[in-house]
Amino acid sequence: MRLRALLDTDALGLKLLGGEDELDRTVRGVMTTDLRDPSRYLSGGELVLTGLAWRRDAADSEPFVRILVQEGVAALAAGEAELGDVPEDLVAACARHRLPLFAVHESVAFATITEHVVRQVSGERAGDLAAVVDRHRRMMTSGPAGGGPDVVLDLLGSDLDLRAWVLAPTGRLIAGSKAAGPALPAETCGRLAAEHLTATRTGRRAPHRVLLGGSTYSLFPIRSAGRSAQTARDVRETVLSDWLLAVEADAGDWAEERLDLLHGVTQLIAVERDRRDAARTVRRRLAQEVLELVQTGAAPAEIAARLRVAAPVLLPGLGAAPHWQVVVARVDWDGGDVEGGPVAQALLEEILVDPRSAGPEHSDRIAVAHTGEEAIALVPLPAVSTEHDGSEAGVLADALLESVRDALTAGLDDDGHLTLGVSAAVHSAEGLRGALEEARHARRVAAARPGRVCAAGHQELASHVLLLPFVPDDVRRAFTARLLDPLRDYDRRHRAELIPTLEAFLDSDGSWTRCASRLHLHVNTLRYRVGRIEQLTGRDLSRLEDKLDFFLALRMS
Repeated sequence: MRLRALLDTDALGLKLLGGEDELDRTVRGVMTTDLRDPSRYLSGGELVLTGLAWRRDAADSEPFVRILVQEGVAALAAGEAELGDVPEDLVAACARHRLPLFAVHESVAFATITEHVVRQVSGERAGDLAAVVDRHRRMMTSGPAGGGPDVVLDLLGSDLDLRAWVLAPTGRLIAGSKAAGPALPAETCGRLAAEHLTATRTGRRAPHRVLLGGSTYSLFPIRSAGRSAQTARDVRETVLSDWLLAVEADAGDWAEERLDLLHGVTQLIAVERDRRDAARTVRRRLAQEVLELVQTGAAPAEIAARLRVAAPVLLPGLGAAPHWQVVVARVDWDGGDVEGGPVAQALLEEILVDPRSAGPEHSDRIAVAHTGEEAIALVPLPAVSTEHDGSEAGVLADALLESVRDALTAGLDDDGHLTLGVSAAVHSAEGLRGALEEARHARRVAAARPGRVCAAGHQELASHVLLLPFVPDDVRRAFTARLLDPLRDYDRRHRAELIPTLEAFLDSDGSWTRCASRLHLHVNTLRYRVGRIEQLTGRDLSRLEDKLDFFLALRMS
């Protein structure tokens, strides 16, 4: 349709403020936005509707209009409900860039204009499906009251009888339609996420079809960056942060119109993802400010003041946090040609969410910054209790990765590594610098371990575990061979169980009675075996140094 036709429709209540010479432009779609930079969601030819929430002062109009013109927008329509009259600075900017500008009377809803444009543009093609897309778009672009991705999924269920879910790359459930029934089991979510990441890394074209538990699922990527074929980057930059849409259906035999509809739905859900990331901006900035103070050696009083600012944001209604933990994450790709910091930041924000929580606006109370290749999280602990084993409660390294290891391993494929380090809880600003160094040391311990996804906690830094991962492989092999190979050879020939006896003896702190009881042996038999160990190795198990050598050899073997 032509722009001129919009003015001829009285029900739309549009008033032309500029661009009389451009009214023969063709309108190919409509988009509602209040983003300062909506370029990622524009493809050209749209009538852009805006409530002007992006405008803070007169200087904002010029860059906003310039972005619209660069993306080939047909015209701009500004609502009068927010500011009354359309600001003169916006009128002037549109005139400079020859962008037609309409004023939308406050009595006219953007939904009315959207319905009219979509009906005119799509009237000759896939009318019913276009109506569904339009309904989705109105729901998603009407602001927070629109209901988020759940509304889109509910419409997929009611209009197209499709059961669908939105999942994070870790497998956490973000949203699900009412028609989908009970939430997908966590195991199923994790399997679907892993299958999706594997398919993405191998370059398979979406949608990816998966047979799981007798059901067929089609998996569609939700790319929040709005990448096009012209701006596509290395898939590793976003594979571990993009959401996915899982539909319980086989999309292999779908018509192009239905596939286009589902791809459109993923773009609408990406708007919700963008809103969520925008909401995290404040927390990210707080983390960056605190970490800069910590790393530059600022006075504890200055750091404490910044923490008092951060605490109400991260712990609303609870005041200052009595304890903090630091978690450091790093994503490394073979070759080093892909920036890992932003990926680690997005991953850490997701991993630190309670795996039992659902929804895009989860109750994560963390602030994550990234510096270079490293992401650093400040985790406030409103109360630190003591567990039964005497250790402090809080973020535990192994628990962080327990439910997401399989999915992330698939995304890392054979060229990526994710490592995490977790500090102990500290109760003051003075302790944050030590906590940061502790978390970094723990992450380096994790990096020395085999596997694509590894974590280490502060508890491991006070033991031999801190040192063993950094022993060169050739030294490790030579050391363990010299001490243990004679025992292994003897065990193979005589089935004497000298290695298990040595392990039990050390675990019993050299107590003959405890060790004999543990092995169900007579003490004399135990003494014979220990004597044989000493004879074969030339060591004396009554000496602390020799006990320590055997202990380390067993740990390194």
